[in-house]
Amino acid sequence: MATFATFKRLKDKGVAALKQRDYVEAKPYLIQAAECMIELAEENKDAKQRAEQEDYAKELMALAKGCDRKAKHGGGARRDRARDDEDGGPSAEDWIVKDKPTVCFDDIAGLDDVKLQIQLKMIYPFRHPELAQKYGIDVGGGLLLFGPPGTGKTMFAKAIANELDATMFVISPAQLMSKWVGEAEQNVRKLFDAAKAEEKAIIFIDEVEALVPKRRGQQSTVMQRVVPQILQELEGFDRKAGRALLFLGATNEPWALDSAMMRPGRLDAKVYVPLPDAEARFKLFEIYLGDRPLDDDVDFAKLVAVTDGYSGADIRAIAARSASRPFLESVNGGEPRNINMADILAVIEAMPPSVSPKDVRKFEQWANAAE
Repeated sequence: MATFATFKRLKDKGVAALKQRDYVEAKPYLIQAAECMIELAEENKDAKQRAEQEDYAKELMALAKGCDRKAKHGGGARRDRARDDEDGGPSAEDWIVKDKPTVCFDDIAGLDDVKLQIQLKMIYPFRHPELAQKYGIDVGGGLLLFGPPGTGKTMFAKAIANELDATMFVISPAQLMSKWVGEAEQNVRKLFDAAKAEEKAIIFIDEVEALVPKRRGQQSTVMQRVVPQILQELEGFDRKAGRALLFLGATNEPWALDSAMMRPGRLDAKVYVPLPDAEARFKLFEIYLGDRPLDDDVDFAKLVAVTDGYSGADIRAIAARSASRPFLESVNGGEPRNINMADILAVIEAMPPSVSPKDVRKFEQWANAAE
């Protein structure tokens, strides 16, 4: 079932890629946004609004079609990728993270329960294969990281790859979708085949709900083929082999995923990555403010107390905006000074949490139902 939030996210990504003249990246997002808007129009009982939504979908499809021509005639920063697409889609090399992730679990503030769940599922079976075999613990498999935006789901994926010294494949749904019928399924097969060829590999797909959405009412014929292909690949894991594969999906909308993805043998574990607790927020302030010049009056404990409900991304933004205050004063001729407590509190007062309590309750309810 399409939602306006999903449409907006896809549309915004497509438009952003267009502005960067990244036409190969923009096209699948625009197509998916158009398909989403068509679904919303079909559900709209207001004839006028439905007609406007249908026209909007047509405009997005026209923009998507124009991407082929623009990419062919000097497609900006991604001409090489456009040629790759015309030759049959991206290669496995396009998905491999060239620089090995350096993030480890100790770099992630707090969330000890989340770390333990991930270690039990992903790390310990690899590090202790004899014990895993003795107790019948599968090596590899699928794990879903879900929770509000800005809580560190991507950091966890990088930490897992680093801890296991594994080859990491990072894919966006747009990279797997294709302008040609049948090619999206080929890209999925190509991706999993490349990952299975590695000694240790992790496939990480962010915003996985855009790739494996609920199929009920899904009008996209491409998605009707791609979802079963992904499910088939997940079923094909050799859990006992030395080349066991890890699949990580991250989402801010777990309720939008196809229910078949939730069955055992596919996404075996579902890990809720919540907003940071007090301990985590303290460490986040240390990380994002610690290397900046601070006044003696800056009290991290007080900052923790007034930021309940803020995400890690929120705290990073608070630190950056707080630093910009004395910086702007300095560039305008003022005497350079340290960041003080008043700077930070003023930023917090002007910046509410990005995640509402209502959204938090929705995630918690889904997490409880998924157990």
